Amino acid sequence: MSQSEIPHQAMQDLLDREAIRECLYRYCRGVDRGDEIALRATYWNDATDRHGPYQGTASGFCDWAMETLKTAGRMVHMIGNIIIELHGDRALAESYFHAVQEDRKNTDKPTEVILYGRYIDRFEKRGGEWKVAARTVVYDWSRTTPIESTTESEMFGTARRPLGSRYPTDTLYEARADILALNAAEVKGTRKQA
Repeated sequence: MSQSEIPHQAMQDLLDREAIRECLYRYCRGVDRGDEIALRATYWNDATDRHGPYQGTASGFCDWAMETLKTAGRMVHMIGNIIIELHGDRALAESYFHAVQEDRKNTDKPTEVILYGRYIDRFEKRGGEWKVAARTVVYDWSRTTPIESTTESEMFGTARRPLGSRYPTDTLYEARADILALNAAEVKGTRKQA
């Protein structure tokens, strides 16, 4: 490898690692916001997922998750300690997660489920894009406790607003629409001046 190739390869490695991290974060958004487009964009069409009670295709996992989310309460997934090993157009990523989920299956006694674990992912780069080809979820810690506050007013009070919600009503999607509208207006204004 020549001297000029070393900086180029180092830059490409950084870009690849960042694309993989972005994909991992997209998964969290997809699950937490119930954003099916973001969730499915995490996986290749032929990917697999071993995810607790679900074992099968990633597409099947997305179907299962979206159905489960219809009755699920609030949830937050955080990812950290991401270690990525690049191997050409494949990569191994180990990502620690912390998930807090509101379980309202038993409406008389809702619970908070706290999970810690790791996503062990085989990523593949196809057509210049990185996505999960195979995921295994490893659980390292779990705790379930009763939720004392059963309404949003009890949980958040009245001063904490806006509250997070699911796609498409979460504040994120409104902010994105505002940015896209501003960009479209600038492009339109630029065309008029030309």
